[in-house]
Amino acid sequence: MKFTETTFEALVLRGLFAACLLVSGMILTAMVTTKPAPVQLASGGPVKTLLAAAPSTCALPDIGSVVCFHAES
Repeated sequence: MKFTETTFEALVLRGLFAACLLVSGMILTAMVTTKPAPVQLASGGPVKTLLAAAPSTCALPDIGSVVCFHAES
């Protein structure tokens, strides 16, 4: 069998395909098996205590459609 330019290209393309499959499989395996640590977004307390810590004025510019929450006095 003579080693021509077309057989070399075919071997390179097969090797590239195999490398891409290997890397994709490793990435997929890492995504599926990763177990991230849980994140606690709220402290579990009532909403009133969260609103009590809110500033009394809205920090955003008044553009008409901005909603700011304020604690009742």
